[in-house]
Amino acid sequence: MRNMYCVACGVAIAGLVTLAVADEPAPFSVRRELDIPYAHTDNPRQRLDLYLPEPVGEGGPLPVIVFVHGGGWRGGDKKHGEVMLPFVESGEYAVASIGYRFTDEAIWPAQIHDCKAAIRWLRAHAEKYNLDPARIGAVGMSAGGHLVAMLGTTGDTNQLDGDLGEDREQSSKVACVINQAGPGNLANVPEDNEPAQAVLAWLFGGPVKEKMAEAKNASPVSHASQEDAPCLCIHGTADPLVPYSQAEELTEALRAAGAECVLLTVNGGGHGWRKTPVVDERIRQFLDKHLRGRERDLGDEAVEVGAAASQAR
Repeated sequence: MRNMYCVACGVAIAGLVTLAVADEPAPFSVRRELDIPYAHTDNPRQRLDLYLPEPVGEGGPLPVIVFVHGGGWRGGDKKHGEVMLPFVESGEYAVASIGYRFTDEAIWPAQIHDCKAAIRWLRAHAEKYNLDPARIGAVGMSAGGHLVAMLGTTGDTNQLDGDLGEDREQSSKVACVINQAGPGNLANVPEDNEPAQAVLAWLFGGPVKEKMAEAKNASPVSHASQEDAPCLCIHGTADPLVPYSQAEELTEALRAAGAECVLLTVNGGGHGWRKTPVVDERIRQFLDKHLRGRERDLGDEAVEVGAAASQAR
């Protein structure tokens, strides 16, 4: 079973979507401030990396893209947030890549408590870093996709906020989320999907069938409401770990609740995919729309893995 988990975790990490980088030199360099403790603890997992454009761009405080890495809630590294550096090099965004406690240290809901504490820290320190606290979006892959979907569906309540850090007066609400291959309903993962069931058992401290209340509490579909942040779901139809039906279910739940959700289908895509220009452009358009106020007409779309992407290892 552990070997099956390692394969799943490796795919989740290797499958990060990388953004296309232009051939010409970037107009802005990147200032890195690494390993900032956002929960006011000594825990190395409760830290974030902040990437800022230099020189500071014109037009006031910058919108922030929060990156949450994948790895089955048990692995991965916040350094993978550097996949978002083209946004920083454009001078139009700051990026914060956050770490969170793994399931070998703490079970659910520790992971979402950490993510929300990081959002609150960013708001509390927005003026210091020239950030716009009203324009914070979140992007995640696999387990990270699940966590950003939870940020998007629980920002209108104090559910799952936790009590970490010294910035509890700040909101953990985000302006938009991009969920790449993350599960939407952890209570509805097929029992014969052994790699996924093993990862979820670590997350909840026991088999899902014995932890159904926790699984429902950890499912974005359970919290869908009209006040939820706009969401872009990106998912491959051949995903062996998180079924494509999970994206369909989350999309349907959000729309039924009156929230905005766009579904981008990667036909033939597995659990993650390599460099994908079409997907990269849709990510940029979605963030530009919701964090920079640029008019974009975004709707459901399907791209072919053969033409736009290569299935992850």
